[in-house]
Order: sequence, then C-alpha cells, then structure tokens
Amino acid sequence: MNTQNLHLDQLDPKRALIDSICAAGEPWTQIIRQGQIFRIVDLEGNQAVDTLFYNAHYAAERYSATHTIRAQNKLYLTTGSKLYSNLGNAMLTITADTCGRHDTLGGACAAESNTVRYALDKFPMHSCRDNFLHALAHDSHCEQLGMSKRDIPSNINFFMNVPVTEAGGLEFVDGISAPGKYVEMRAEMDVLVLISNCPQLNNPCNAYNPTPIRLLIWDSRQ
Repeated sequence: MNTQNLHLDQLDPKRALIDSICAAGEPWTQIIRQGQIFRIVDLEGNQAVDTLFYNAHYAAERYSATHTIRAQNKLYLTTGSKLYSNLGNAMLTITADTCGRHDTLGGACAAESNTVRYALDKFPMHSCRDNFLHALAHDSHCEQLGMSKRDIPSNINFFMNVPVTEAGGLEFVDGISAPGKYVEMRAEMDVLVLISNCPQLNNPCNAYNPTPIRLLIWDSRQ
C-alpha cells in the first residue's frame, strides 16, 4: 500500500508501533515487516546514518549497492528509489524524503580506513564497522540467522553528502540535511535493519558532532 493512500493520522508518531531514539554514535536493529513504513529522522541535522538491510528470514540476501545503482542508473537515493538485494529483489521503496539525496558509495568508517584517511593515532576511535560488529554479536535475530562479520556488505549512508568528482573520486563534505529532515520507506519484504548512527569525528559527514536520530515504524494495515 502506498503511503499516499494512508490516512495522515496513521503516520502520527503516537500511532507508531516503534518510536525509538538511537543515541549519537550507537547501533540499532529492528525487524520491519512487509508493508510497514519505516522513518529515519535526522533530529539535529547533518548526522550520517549508516544502514544495512537483510532479508529477515535469509541473511544471505541483503541490500546491494551494485544492484540498486544499476537498476535505477542513479548514484543517489531519494523519493521513488527502490533498494534492491543481491538477488535482484526489491527490499524497500523510498516513499517520502525531505532531505533529497542519500549516499550509496561512501561506505562505513572503520578503524583501518580512519588510519589511512586521517592518521595512525585514529585507529582506536569508535567506528561504524565497530557498531555493525557489536550489533551482529549481541542482537538475538542476527544470532538466529547465524550472521557474522562476513555478512557486512556495502551500506547506505542516509543524509550523507558524498559528491563524485570529475576524476571519479569521492569527497566527504558538509551534509545537505537539517534538523527534522527525514526519509521514509515501505518494506517490500520482511527486512532486518541494522543501523550505525555514525560516530565519525574526522570529517564533516555529521558536522564533527554526532547527534541522535529518531526511528519510527508504522503498520500500514492498521
């Protein structure tokens, strides 16, 4: 069901099945059932939200940047974009987006990439890969699916601004989001979402100041 056909009060936060705050720099996991609506809110602006999606019943099927970009011939995600799996199936559809552009190429920060990009003394800093690994090790659904670090593919960076240069390189620059901006998706299958609310302090993807995000899920069938 398209969110445009939903009554407005059905997307009232008071009617949400899940209304959660993910603290700055922390991980978050949740199951989103087929047909449910998932919203990520950038509460203070310029916060990068590194996100992975998996088939909730078969973790070997997961979000694929390659399939998503190729199917739509676009590098950036916004309203109308479909998120495809490595098996070529639509996992989610972006139904509303007040930011307007989300990155598919920048990947997740890690201890190793922080040392290469910035300095050797950045190695101990907390990273998105750390968050993903923590979630895989401590989330019961991830454990049931037998997931491990080999199940971490390339991710989406919601609200993150990563322009591609004429030479084909990537630039990490100030975001184009603002307080209260959100992206909203309809699940096309049961999906497991795994989020790292990015702790990055070395580049302007979150204005050098990680901040909390709000996560809401509505049941479109209510």
